[in-house]
Amino acid sequence: MSENNPLLQPYDLPPFSAIRPEHVQPAIEQILADNRAGIKKILADQGQKPTWAGLVLAMDELNDRLGAAWSPVSHLNAVCNSAELREAYEACLPALSAYSTEMGQNRELFQAFEALAHSPQVADFDQAQKTILEHSLRDFRLSGIDLPPAEQKRYAEVQSKLSELGSKFSNQLLDATQAWTKHITDEAALAGLTESAKAQMAAAAQAKGLDGWLISLEFPSYFPVMTYAEDRALREEVYAAYCTRASDQGPNAGKFDNGPVMEEILDLRQELAGLLGFASFAELSLATKMAETPDQVLTFLRDLAKRSKPFAARDLEQLQAYAAEQGCPELKSWDSGFFGEKLREQRYSVSQEALRVYFPIDKVLGGLFAIVQKLYGIEIAEIKGFDTWHPDVRLFEIKENGQHIGRFFFDLYARANKRGGAWMDGARDRRRTAAGTLQNPVANLVCNFTPAVAGKPALLTHDEVTTLFHEFGHGLHHMLTEIEHAGVSGINGVAWDAVELPSQFMENWCWEPEGLALISGHYETGEALPKDLLDKMLAAKNFQSGLMMVRQLEFSLFDFELHATHGDGRSVAQVLDGIRDEVSVMRPPAYNRFPNSFAHIFAGGYAAGYYSYKWAEVLSADAFSRFEEEGVFNPHTGKAFRQAILARGGSLAPMELFKDFRGREPSIDALLRHSGLTEDAAA
Repeated sequence: MSENNPLLQPYDLPPFSAIRPEHVQPAIEQILADNRAGIKKILADQGQKPTWAGLVLAMDELNDRLGAAWSPVSHLNAVCNSAELREAYEACLPALSAYSTEMGQNRELFQAFEALAHSPQVADFDQAQKTILEHSLRDFRLSGIDLPPAEQKRYAEVQSKLSELGSKFSNQLLDATQAWTKHITDEAALAGLTESAKAQMAAAAQAKGLDGWLISLEFPSYFPVMTYAEDRALREEVYAAYCTRASDQGPNAGKFDNGPVMEEILDLRQELAGLLGFASFAELSLATKMAETPDQVLTFLRDLAKRSKPFAARDLEQLQAYAAEQGCPELKSWDSGFFGEKLREQRYSVSQEALRVYFPIDKVLGGLFAIVQKLYGIEIAEIKGFDTWHPDVRLFEIKENGQHIGRFFFDLYARANKRGGAWMDGARDRRRTAAGTLQNPVANLVCNFTPAVAGKPALLTHDEVTTLFHEFGHGLHHMLTEIEHAGVSGINGVAWDAVELPSQFMENWCWEPEGLALISGHYETGEALPKDLLDKMLAAKNFQSGLMMVRQLEFSLFDFELHATHGDGRSVAQVLDGIRDEVSVMRPPAYNRFPNSFAHIFAGGYAAGYYSYKWAEVLSADAFSRFEEEGVFNPHTGKAFRQAILARGGSLAPMELFKDFRGREPSIDALLRHSGLTEDAAA
C-alpha cells in the first residue's frame, strides 16, 4: 500500500489531486509508528551527550515528514470537505493527539533536551537555537512532564477529547451554515440588492437546478442581504437564521447545536489548566504569549473600551436618528448594516458597491505584488500547470535577485463544502534539512470572496481587499523568514498575541493613496479610482469606527472572561450578557447565539487569545507610524521592517523585535488616531 500512497512519498508541492480519503489513516498510522521507532533510535544514539544535529535536527526531520502528510489532509478537510474525507480526518485525531502528548511527556526526550540546553555547546549556538531550546523545555512542562503518571494519563485523555470537540464544533458550524437556504422566485423581494449580489444568488439557484435566486448563509450571500435588502422582513429572517446557526434557536433549532460542545470544551480546558497548576485556562494561555497576566489583558481591553464607548454611543445615536428619518423608529440588529450603508452613502456619497468595480481581482493582486516589491525588493510571478484541489486555485512564486524564496497558493472564492472566513497556514516551513539542503517555505492563503459571475471578473469590495492584504501579511511572515531552524522559522514560535502584527500592518496600504493607485482600476476601462471617490473613501474610513471597536472588544473580553472565570457558576450566555452590559451600546435579540459560531475560540487557536487582534493592532499601528514619518514606500524603512520583524520569525521575544524596529516600546496613540477615536480626529 505504501508505494501507492501519495502521503508517504516525498514531494515538492502536495499531490492534492492524488490524495484519497482511504490514504489518510494508513499513512498517518505508518508515520507515527516510524516516528516512535525513530525517537527511540535518536535517544539511544545520543546517550548522555546530545548534539544539536543528533537531537533537534533529527526530531525536525520526523516532524517534517508527519507535517508533510497531515498538512494537505487538514487543508483539504477545510477547503473541500466531504463526508468521506471528514471521517478519515477525524479517525486520525485521537492518534495524533496521543502521539503529541506522548512526545510532550517523554521523560528521556525531555532529559535529552535539558542536557543539550545545559551543555557547553550552547555557547556556540545562535539566538534562534537558544530560543528553540527554551521553548522546548517550556512546552514539555506545559505538556505535563512533571505530573505523576495518573495525572499525565488524564492530561492525555483531556487533550484527545479537546481535539475531537474542536473538530465537532467546526463540522456542526459548517453543516448548520449549509443547512439553511431561502429560495426566491419574485425578484421584487430582492429590491435594493446589487446586480452582482443577485447574479451570485441566481448562479447558486442554477447550481441546485432551481429557477430564480437562492440566498444562503455563506458570507457573499448573507452580507448583501443585510447591507442592501429593502425588505426588512427578509433581512430579519436571514439575520435570525445566521445568528442562530449551530444552536438551540432559529429555523434549525437543536439540529447542530454547539451549546453542549462549548460547555464540554470549557470544562476540559479548565481541568487542563488545573492539572498544570494554573488558576484558569486564561492564565495557561498566557504562558506562551507576550501579555504576562490576565489582569494586564483585561486592563488593556477595558481601558480601550472606556476610551471607545463614547464614540460608539455617538455612532449609534447618529444611526438611530437617521433610521428614524427613514421611517424606522426602532433600530434592530438586522437594520444596522442596511441603514449604516445608506448613511455612509448619504454622508460621503460612497458605497462599497460603487467601489467594487475599481477592484477587479487581477488588478488588486498585481498592485499588492507591486507594493511588496517596493517595500521588500521581492518579485512575485504566477506559476501555471500545478497539482490543485480546485480549478480556481492559483499558485505564485516569490523570488529575490533571481533566487527562489517561497511559493503560495491562493484559494480566494466562497463555495460549497469550504470553511468560511479567511486564513493563512503553512504548507511547508523554511528549514535547513539534516542533509544540509534548504527547504523553502510554501503557504496556503484562503479567502471567501464573491466569485466571478455573469462574464465579469471577480470584483472585490474594499473590505475584501483589506482581508486579502491581511492574509498576505501572514503569508509574508511565513515566507520571508531567514531562519533555518524549523522551531522558530516563519510564524513558528511567535507569541500568539504578536502573530497578527505583520497581517494588520499590511492593511495600511489599502488606505494609502499611493497604495490605492496601484491596486485599483475600473474592470472595463482600467480607469484609476477617481480622486473624488478616493477622497470620499478616505473620509469614510472611520465611519462608525466606534461601533466596530466596541464590537471587537466585546468579542475579546467575552473570550478572555469566559476562560478566566469558567467554573464561577455563570453560563456562556451570562458571561456574554455581563460583557455586553459593560461595553456594548446596542443589544442583539435574545435569540442571538453568537458564541455557537465563534470558531476562532472553540475550533481555532484563539481560546483566551482573541484579544491578540487588538493587542497586535497597537503594535501594527505604531510600526506603520514610522512609515508615515519616513515615507510609505521608503525602501530603507521597508528593509528595516523586513529584517526586524519578518525575517526573524519566533527567534526573539516580540517586544525585543518591535523595539529593534521602532527604537522604543509601543504606544496606543497611533491605534486611536488611525481608528478616529481621538477628539480631534472625531471632530
